[in-house]
Amino acid sequence: MLHVRSIWNGAISFGLVSIPIKLVNATENHSISFRQIHTEDGGRIRYRKFCELEDREVTGQEIGKGYEDADGTIIPITDDDLSSLPIPTARTIEIVAFVPEDRIDPLQMDAAYYLAAGGAPAAKPYTLLREALKRSNKVAIAKFALRGKERLGMLRVVGDAIAMHGLLWPDEVRAPEGVAPDTDVTVRDQELDLADALMDTLGEVDLEDLHDEYREAVEEVIAAKASGEAPPESAPPEREGKVLDLMAALENSVRAARESRGEEAEVKPLPQRKTSRSSPKATGGKKSTSTAKKKTASPARKSTSKTPQQEKKPTAKKSPAKKSAAKKSAAKKATPRKRSA
Repeated sequence: MLHVRSIWNGAISFGLVSIPIKLVNATENHSISFRQIHTEDGGRIRYRKFCELEDREVTGQEIGKGYEDADGTIIPITDDDLSSLPIPTARTIEIVAFVPEDRIDPLQMDAAYYLAAGGAPAAKPYTLLREALKRSNKVAIAKFALRGKERLGMLRVVGDAIAMHGLLWPDEVRAPEGVAPDTDVTVRDQELDLADALMDTLGEVDLEDLHDEYREAVEEVIAAKASGEAPPESAPPEREGKVLDLMAALENSVRAARESRGEEAEVKPLPQRKTSRSSPKATGGKKSTSTAKKKTASPARKSTSKTPQQEKKPTAKKSPAKKSAAKKSAAKKATPRKRSA
């Protein structure tokens, strides 16, 4: 941690105990930054700062802070004005409470910092606070001032260090009104079962295995153009049509997830999907309705039958149908003879 520059020096106020600390950034940004250029000749685009009253460019040493009033008046505010504010958190991280970690809304999470002990005298009280946090299974809620404003923070143990997450004030988190669908939607149990199956198939992941593929692709493009080569072309992602059947999309997702893990990709179809496939047959021609009537009538006769002789009666009724069919075939044969005559 010695190579990381501290961004704030102060102390943790833990009751009457004061712990000298240094605040260092716990995260770093690896995204690729670009410069603005003139597309015609590649010249850098720079922004110059001008004073409106003198109409001239000014240097950084000449630039300060000012608050614009409602009538447009600018009120100068100096760093000395802010550093001498009568608040206890100007150079102190003041712990105000200890609460369970699940009491903190993740929406309030902001930047993360490490709190480094400020020298040998801070080792004992620093370790005391760390161990107290461990044993209590709680996090500390604190107030501190940084970059010209008072902030809220959450202290927790990470390994052998104490980390602090900056928190947004509760009134800085917007309510989720108007975000959820305003229409009534019914989710069936079969859909939830498939969603659970998809979640179980995807399983867990080690976050260390995840990486920024977009950044890697941009680095390849930069390297290729720097060496005078054409940038690599990647195949466009396959885009399927608009998914109209949620059940089919869930089944395909479970199947694809299982195949990617080398598991059997068989997904049992749901009963609801079977009835939807067979429904067009039920609305077919007259033959399907007649057979349906025969099938529904036969169980009733069997249920009322008492003797085997009565069970054979339905088969006897089929003979007139055969005779009528024979008469129709004979009539068809007779008509060609009349035409030939």
